[in-house]
Amino acid sequence: MLHTAVLVLNRSYFPVHVTSVKRAFCLLYRGIAKAVDHQYRTFDFESWAELSAAVHDDTVGLVDKLVVVPRVILLTAYDRLPKREIRFSRLNILIRDNYTCQYCGKKLARGQLNLDHVIPRSHGGKTTWDNVVASCHHCNCHKGGRTPHEAGLKLIKPPYRPSAFPFSLLLARPNIYAAWKPYLNIVDFSYWNAELEA
Repeated sequence: MLHTAVLVLNRSYFPVHVTSVKRAFCLLYRGIAKAVDHQYRTFDFESWAELSAAVHDDTVGLVDKLVVVPRVILLTAYDRLPKREIRFSRLNILIRDNYTCQYCGKKLARGQLNLDHVIPRSHGGKTTWDNVVASCHHCNCHKGGRTPHEAGLKLIKPPYRPSAFPFSLLLARPNIYAAWKPYLNIVDFSYWNAELEA
């Protein structure tokens, strides 16, 4: 339970990160963040710990009581936005490709996927967003050091550099909690955060 995910918001209620329950409790206890409930109320650590844990499935045991796991926390002094550039990493490629082999279309767990160079490095292919895709072990072995055409494979969609939209990667996570959805809905976010005219 301590390693499950918690959505982190900046002071403007904009999603900026995902952290673990353990780290979220540390931030709450130190006063750096507040827990946010489904009614958008905020709680410091003491008031959050007083909530009844009897009606919730997600709880963590303390010495004398159970505490509800917060699924959303609000940073009290952080108002910046995440970097617009999305880092080129194995995880971000898998998220971009929705944990799906780009040759056979099977959706698999992270450990069952490889990264494949569409144009192999032996043919001068680069390790870039537009040449690397997620592939299952079977398709990766079948393709080997050949191009998809040479191996008789076809890409489901061409690889691309993801947009720099700040929470596009959060939307593609395999596990999104119901408590996160109001903060990840683009339409709702735009409505509540649009600058009003005087």
